[in-house]
Amino acid sequence: MNGQLISLKDLRQVENLELIAKQVVEGFILGLHKSPFHGFSVEFAEHRIYNPGEATRHIDWKVFGRTDKLFTKKYEEETNLRCQIVIDASSSMYFPEPDKKATGLHVNKLIFSTICASAIIHLLKLQRDAAGLTIFTDDLLVHTKSGSSNVHHKLLQTQLESFIGKSSRDVKTDAGKCLHLIAENIHRRSLVLIFSDMFEDTTKADELFSALQHLKHNKHEVVVFHVTDKKHELDFAYDNRPYVFVDMETGEKVKLRSNDVKSFYTEQMEQYIKTLKLRCHQYHIDFVEADMNAGFKEVLLPYLVKRQKQR
Repeated sequence: MNGQLISLKDLRQVENLELIAKQVVEGFILGLHKSPFHGFSVEFAEHRIYNPGEATRHIDWKVFGRTDKLFTKKYEEETNLRCQIVIDASSSMYFPEPDKKATGLHVNKLIFSTICASAIIHLLKLQRDAAGLTIFTDDLLVHTKSGSSNVHHKLLQTQLESFIGKSSRDVKTDAGKCLHLIAENIHRRSLVLIFSDMFEDTTKADELFSALQHLKHNKHEVVVFHVTDKKHELDFAYDNRPYVFVDMETGEKVKLRSNDVKSFYTEQMEQYIKTLKLRCHQYHIDFVEADMNAGFKEVLLPYLVKRQKQR
């Protein structure tokens, strides 16, 4: 990997999710050339950055000698982070669908999200933090409380891996309802990471934003990872020829030439995303554009920055 984050292309022949997650994390840590963690991943789980003004008695001088950076030893009695990972598994998250002739791991928005979630769970395990998992469509499919044991982390990885190789049509989303349920069921302050394409019925937009506000009202820190295939879903980069476009959640079909609607479509998408960003900003929610083709760094780096702020 030469210090670079593993790419989607590297994963085509790998189907063990936990192995993928470990490779993604190792590549990510190696790629953090300017990070305080650079060069000593073994100590990653045992140290935190020294903050000026703190007592110096807990500084690890051996690490300072190797890295020329100040870290203090992390003790188990320190309060660890609790993180609830929330994934939208409605049919639109299965875009793009696989080429029938393709072999190996097919990566769609849902698989990209599960790999990111698996990698974050691996990072949480390294940091001895607690992880919980929620998967939803128009209702909650999976909801586990946060835990930090090896058995619990293994359970989460198994639940994520169950989505590898699946396909889905005509399964709708009700993010607003589900996020309200999640807010009611997380009883301790947590970092809530939401992976979704946010393709919600426009008539339910107010309920969606109300649910996000509900999470913030309950004192949770929230990050929305807006997972898209940017080239096709936002930029509408299709050849100018007739296509039959199918709504994966309703089955509705429309036949048209891409150039006939491209300008109108991209304008509407830009306005929708602008609204998402504005409402998230109003509620002090981090909104991260996560193009599945841009790689895992687009998700892991914002997560790591957010985690550092929660310590």
